[in-house]
Amino acid sequence: MRFDDLVIPDTPACRGALEVATRYHTPSLLNHSIRAYLWAVAYAQDNGIAFDAELLYVSAMLHDIGLVPEFDSHTVPYEEAGGHVAWAFCAGAGWSPERRSRACEVIIRHMWEEVPLEEDPEGHLLELSTGMDISGRRTDELPALVREEVLERYPRLDIVKEFSVCIADQGARKESSFAAAFVRDGIVDRILRNPLDG
Repeated sequence: MRFDDLVIPDTPACRGALEVATRYHTPSLLNHSIRAYLWAVAYAQDNGIAFDAELLYVSAMLHDIGLVPEFDSHTVPYEEAGGHVAWAFCAGAGWSPERRSRACEVIIRHMWEEVPLEEDPEGHLLELSTGMDISGRRTDELPALVREEVLERYPRLDIVKEFSVCIADQGARKESSFAAAFVRDGIVDRILRNPLDG
C-alpha cells in the first residue's frame, strides 16, 4: 500500500472542514489532523474495515478544534466542545440531524479508551489513529511505505511540544476530563517516546 492508494474524499463538506481546520489550527495541529485521517484510512484499508470516508474526514479535521483559543470551552472537555463545533459545521453543510450527531459522537469518542468497531467504525478508527499519532500506540500496524510517505508530506513539526502543553492545560483546568486522566496516566511521557519521531 502507498499514499496514492488511500481514499481521500473530495466533497463540499470535506473541503469546508479542511478550510476551517487550516484557519484555526496551528500548522502542527493541522498536520496532526490530516495524519489522523490518513492513519485511520490506511489501517482500515489494510484490515478490510468499511467506513464512511466523508464522515471520518470531517471528524478528523475537527476533532481537536476544541483546543484552539477561539473554541476552547471552560465548561466542557475539549472533545465535547469540538463535537458541538462539528454539529454546527455539519448543519451548515446541509447534513441531516442524525449525520451531524454522528460527527459529534465520533469526535467525542476519539478520547475513549476503546471504541467498539461493530458499534462505530468511524469512532473506532479515529480513536485508534489519534492514539497512533499522539502517543505512538500500535504504529507498527501501519503499512511502512504509507507511514514514510505521510510523514514526508505532513511532517510532525512541533506537535510533541504543542500537544503536551495543550493536554496538560486541559487536564489542569478540567480535572474530571479524559485529558486529566491521560495526564495522570503519563501521556506526556508517551508523547515524548512516540516512535513516529524516531
